[in-house]
Amino acid sequence: MKNLHKIAAVLALLIGAMSIFAGSKVLLGFDIKNYTILNWLVVYNVVYGVISIITAYLIWNKNIFLKKAIAFILASHLVILFYLNFFSENVASESINAMVFRVSIWTIISLIITSIKTEKK
Repeated sequence: MKNLHKIAAVLALLIGAMSIFAGSKVLLGFDIKNYTILNWLVVYNVVYGVISIITAYLIWNKNIFLKKAIAFILASHLVILFYLNFFSENVASESINAMVFRVSIWTIISLIITSIKTEKK
């Protein structure tokens, strides 16, 4: 497909916007949860939401740094998921499920980008 990278960019934009929106609501006190909130994780999600939107821009424009940015985000999410699963005692299952979702989306984005043949401009 000619515009496969644009699908990846839209996915990155959507996951970034979702992270910023959901995390900001919690941080600002508009969304009160009935389970333990790890504030550092909410801040992480908002920051990585912004990074995801920047990466969406890089993907859309086929920037030379897009693969490094995708690898950075995916690796960071995997490290956090590993930590939440094995080292955090008071993490809510919702937090783990959300991180699994992020890892899944970024894995799909990574697969899309790596499947695209290098085009000459």
